Amino acid sequence: MLYQEYFTQVMQVLAQVMETQQKPIEQAARLVAESIKNDGMVYVFGCGHSHIIGEDLFYRAGGLAPVCAMLDSALMLHDGAVKSSCLERMPGLAKPLFERYPMTKNDVLLVVSTSGINSVPVEMAQCAQQAGVPVIAIVSKAYENDASRHPSGKKLHDCADIVLDNGVCHGDASVAVGDSGVRSGPISTISGCMIAQSIMVQAEEDLWNEGITAPVYVSGNVSGGMEKNRSLIDAYRSRIKCL
Repeated sequence: MLYQEYFTQVMQVLAQVMETQQKPIEQAARLVAESIKNDGMVYVFGCGHSHIIGEDLFYRAGGLAPVCAMLDSALMLHDGAVKSSCLERMPGLAKPLFERYPMTKNDVLLVVSTSGINSVPVEMAQCAQQAGVPVIAIVSKAYENDASRHPSGKKLHDCADIVLDNGVCHGDASVAVGDSGVRSGPISTISGCMIAQSIMVQAEEDLWNEGITAPVYVSGNVSGGMEKNRSLIDAYRSRIKCL
């Protein structure tokens, strides 16, 4: 059954990530922990389906409170999916978006792009580095031989301080539907979310080992949950545009 093969492919990718990406996960977690210690923020950016990783980290039970998902409708799916694909390839769009967010050297930017070749993710990482903001990138090394669509010829992994491989295949469709020539079963969101959440939970442990309790939301659907979260909401509302 194809769903069983898909499940196997997902588990193999996640196992590969755990085997090969431990060092960059720990390095990225250290960056996040240092940012939190300095009252910094974790900004998360992605176009198309990659924006889902930002939403997965943002304002949820068990999630770090100082996380700002950079959700720009023009680059997401609900305001025109085909349009967003076109815009993602256009140079010059990232800078005005970057300037809407008050990033400082105490912050961290996580940029997610499986291909890592489109102009907007590349430029977003470049803007951050020019501002002295550390950049973490989640990409797939399966695209390392693909040509960049950015005028500089650079790809996302060229513009990041720490690079993590999400382990997905070229094209992201992991299983073949019989002999139809059709491939299905994308894995990049599953892998990307696992990597991003791994960074966050490790950062929280790093902070705990230094005697610091990380600012983490609890579920608003348990008794007293929203009351416990209120202080975090009040603390970060002015810095998180979509909170």
